[in-house]
Amino acid sequence: ICLVCQLPQDSFSRRAKMSVWNPLRLRDLAGMSLLKDEALAITALEYLPTELFPPLFMEAFYGSHRETLKAMVQAWPFVRLPLGGLMQFPHARALQAVLDGLDVLLAQRVHPRRCKLRVLDLRNTSHDFWSMWSGARAPMCSRMLKKTLDGFLSYFMSWVEERLLSIHLCCKKLRVLSMDKKNIQVLRMVRLDCIQEVEVSCTWPLSTLATFAPLLGQMSNMQRLLVSRVHVSAPEKQEQHCLQFTSQFLRLQHLRDLHLEAPSFLEGRLDQMLRCLMSPLENLAITNCLLTESDVTHLSQCPSISQLKGLDLSGITLTHFSPYILQVLLEKVASTLQELYLEKCGIVDPQLEAILPALSHCSALTSFSVRGNLLSMAIVQKVLGCTTRLPGLCQELYPPPRESYSSLGTLLPGRLAQVRAELLESLRALGRPRIIWISYSPCPHCGNDAFKHAERIVYS
Repeated sequence: ICLVCQLPQDSFSRRAKMSVWNPLRLRDLAGMSLLKDEALAITALEYLPTELFPPLFMEAFYGSHRETLKAMVQAWPFVRLPLGGLMQFPHARALQAVLDGLDVLLAQRVHPRRCKLRVLDLRNTSHDFWSMWSGARAPMCSRMLKKTLDGFLSYFMSWVEERLLSIHLCCKKLRVLSMDKKNIQVLRMVRLDCIQEVEVSCTWPLSTLATFAPLLGQMSNMQRLLVSRVHVSAPEKQEQHCLQFTSQFLRLQHLRDLHLEAPSFLEGRLDQMLRCLMSPLENLAITNCLLTESDVTHLSQCPSISQLKGLDLSGITLTHFSPYILQVLLEKVASTLQELYLEKCGIVDPQLEAILPALSHCSALTSFSVRGNLLSMAIVQKVLGCTTRLPGLCQELYPPPRESYSSLGTLLPGRLAQVRAELLESLRALGRPRIIWISYSPCPHCGNDAFKHAERIVYS
């Protein structure tokens, strides 16, 4: 390999021009020179030091040297080829050359001596791999190249489908936006037990979620599940469909984070799901739906919430629930809880006051929000007195106290200014430097969430 060479003229079109303070390194120049003769480059792979493979691969990839790429895949000296870290600037011909190299490997009974390749990683990660070996990061993708990448992914999925007996398609994160035939076909190709995070963001009827549920059950290593916008369309089969969904949790032994947005089908049936949880949760969000008092009681008794770090019950109407239920629930999680969100729950003063003793024991709490509830100035001041003993609490969101509104529910600027001054005086009397936020959204009177403004009150 010649280490002293001229920079090829065509390389200036692929690289930003270097200043005299940031010249190309001798190794980069040598790689460019070597790739001018692909036959020589392929022959040299047998003797190429391992540390030169990544920088040479990058040069070959961005220069679309198909035959060199194909040969390098067959001689790749690492277990993993993190191709996704280079696909921010995709070249369709180069990507297909990599797959051609894999085809040669798949057809061989005995792999080449140097080849250790077992994993082709297409995730948008591992930029550090390339920068560690080559000293340069992969360039970021422009929007104009998205069509190239989408076209390759379609080609790639067809390539995978034809080789399912020889390869395993693994996916760590799955986002489901629809249940059309194309998506179902993709799921049938993926090893479901490799999936760790799932987000179902579809306006599905419960019957569709029930149809999808057996696939969820096969994702035995799932750690995070988010399901949103499921609506009930067939009340006569609601019990059956709900059971089809909740029973799958028996198979999710590693589930840690569970987020259910507007799961109206769980009203009066939450215990059905809670009984199926097989491992301690770290984060639980059940939001924007109706639950019964019995549902919340079952939640407070569930063994799987005893180690919660995050609890979000925002948008669940708790107005007429016994204050004791919330107290028991918070006592259950007090030792580990770090984030607590009770936004727009219709909580009234007696309920909030009832949980203050338990709240004062949440020593790990960092975030607390009760915005969107209609609370009096007196109870807000009591909460501030309680939370001042929590050293890690750094984010507090409160609604404007009830005294800030007119009898018709209109926020009055003059009264609000007076309330803010009183709250600042309360913080000063408590003696601990801190910042609290007064959030005007959502409105505790009408629920309007359009006005996103919040003001901070600082005592330092």
